[in-house]
Amino acid sequence: MIRDKEVLDHIVNTVRQFVNNQLIPKEDWVAENDRLPEDIISQMRELGLFGLTIPEEYGGLGLTMEEEVIVAFEMGRTSPAFRSLIGTNNGIGSSGLVIDGTEEQKQKYLPRLASGEIIGSFCLTEPEAGSDAASLRTTAIK
Repeated sequence: MIRDKEVLDHIVNTVRQFVNNQLIPKEDWVAENDRLPEDIISQMRELGLFGLTIPEEYGGLGLTMEEEVIVAFEMGRTSPAFRSLIGTNNGIGSSGLVIDGTEEQKQKYLPRLASGEIIGSFCLTEPEAGSDAASLRTTAIK
């Protein structure tokens, strides 16, 4: 659901300009150096890209899924390396806290995730699971 088309259009236009003027020109550099330039990461923080889907009360932009997809289409016009850096924060890195975190956890972590101060991650380590968390077989016994 698009809540405010004017605000979304502003965000999309800003991201489009960022992709055109900053990200696309750096694609070859990223491929050659296998990392993102610090100035690009700083600009991503300033634009709020680490907190696209984190609720506004915790410092994010609070985009709905539909709004996030529209922004993702803009980011998709450049190397996936750029979206990969912010993608985890806007998905699995923050959604567990947003959905089921205590208020104390939300206050502690969501503003830091939204600002890009910390970056969430997700890791699976079982050889047969790959990226399929439902295939994990390890159990813990106290």
